[in-house]
This record gives sequence, C-alpha cells and structure tokens, in this order.
Amino acid sequence: MAPPPFSWTSPAIHGDVLLGAGLLAAAYALAWTRRPNRGAREPALFLGGLLVLLVALNGPVHDLSDFYLFSAHMVQHLLLTLVVPPLLLGGTPAWMIDAPLAALRRWRWGRVVTRAVTRPAPALGLYAVALVGWHLPGPYNTALERHAWHVAEHLVLIATAILAWWPVLSPSRYLPRLHYGPQILYLFAFGMPMTVVAAMITGAEHVLYPFYAAAPRLWDLTPLADQRLGGLIMWVPAGVIPLVAFTIVFFRWVADEADDDERAADEDLPIGGRLL
Repeated sequence: MAPPPFSWTSPAIHGDVLLGAGLLAAAYALAWTRRPNRGAREPALFLGGLLVLLVALNGPVHDLSDFYLFSAHMVQHLLLTLVVPPLLLGGTPAWMIDAPLAALRRWRWGRVVTRAVTRPAPALGLYAVALVGWHLPGPYNTALERHAWHVAEHLVLIATAILAWWPVLSPSRYLPRLHYGPQILYLFAFGMPMTVVAAMITGAEHVLYPFYAAAPRLWDLTPLADQRLGGLIMWVPAGVIPLVAFTIVFFRWVADEADDDERAADEDLPIGGRLL
C-alpha cells in the first residue's frame, strides 16, 4: 500500500491511542475528584504526558515515522521514553499509585515482582533490553510491517521506560525513589542504553532497516543519511536529558540539606528563642 502524501497538517489519528489516553485521563480525573483542594501541578504534568503521547503517535509525527523517515521514528521513541514517562510519574501522587500497589502487594509474588522490577539494576536492565531488542533490524522491521507488533513495541518501550525512571521519580511510599546521592549515581548510567543503540545505528556503514530503504524520499535525504541522523537524534538527548535530571536532583539535594541545617539550628535554640 502506498503511503499517504505527507502533510504537516496530517489528520492521521489512531483510535486505539485516543482510547487508551482517554481511559487514563478519565481514571485520573475520577481518582482526583476524591481528593479535593489539591494543587494543579500534578494534573498538569500528567495531562501533559498524555498530550505528548498523542502528539507522538498521531498526526504528522506518526506519518513521518511510519511511512517515510527513520529519524522521525527516533524522535517518536525519544518522546515515548524520555518525555512521557517522567511526566506521567511526576503527575501521579503517592495516594493514587499506592492504592493499586497495596492490593497487588497482598499477593506474595506481586510484592516480590513489583519490588524486584523497580530496583535500580533490574529496572535499568529491562529498559536496556527493550531498547536494544526493539532496535535490532529483525524486530524493528517486523514492528513496521505489522501494526500489532508496532503497538507492542511502543507499549514495551513506555512500560520499561517508566520502570527506568522509577528510582528517580517514584511517587510511591511502598516502592520509594532512591535518596539523592544514589539518584545522581543512577542518572550517570541512565543514558547508557540509548547511547549504545545510537552508536550502533550511527556507526553502521549500510542501511539497517530495509523498510526505510524502500520508503519514499523526503527532502533529498538518503536512507543512510536519514539513519545516521536518527542515531544522532537519539545520541544527544540520551546525554542531555539525564544531565538535566542530574542538575535538578543535585539542587534539590542542596536545598534539602540547607533546610535540614536550618531545622537543626532552630532545635538547638532555647524554647521561644529564634535566630534573627
């Protein structure tokens, strides 16, 4: 089947994506109404994550990645792994995620599995396996040729990316995030899986994905140039986004230490006394 003519105003919409995002938004709104008088920051983050998800999987980004350019597909994967998961986690309060976790943890194996997959090494390991596995030529081309496999690819990438972000952004009291120091060490390793994939793709001397070799050309971009551009698109954010997260964690750590020092100083004062 010939791909549709590309347009920056493409109306391409996936019903399954709209349904999934709509159900998540409805479930979130229903839970939120049970906790009135809360701020708007968390809902804004969560809905922002759903909006990025919709942009990544519909419209011109969808058309470019599914029919024309490998590099556009890498933009899509970056949004699904480095933008959507932290927004969803940042927008989910502890009380909202701990209720289903508490039910799951009543089952012994549920408790064991949830704890295991959210620990730093297994979480990052699962994310690395998913990234490398889905970007190998065989699975990647299968996902492009069969819609069901493409859906599975995106779901696996999002799910494992949420696990990979968990040690830094977990809102749960049952499965909490790491302390600031270990978070910083973890973020040093966080970008490595994507860097490995990007290096593999950028350094290839031939086109790895036959689907894009046969795709219609846009903007005189050859298949190999498109592939190398996609590798670079992955490479740079794989280093920049963890660095941004590292910086945020570091300054939060400094601020918390300053608050702890101030509280300790206040506790050393006599009753009624206070530093000027």
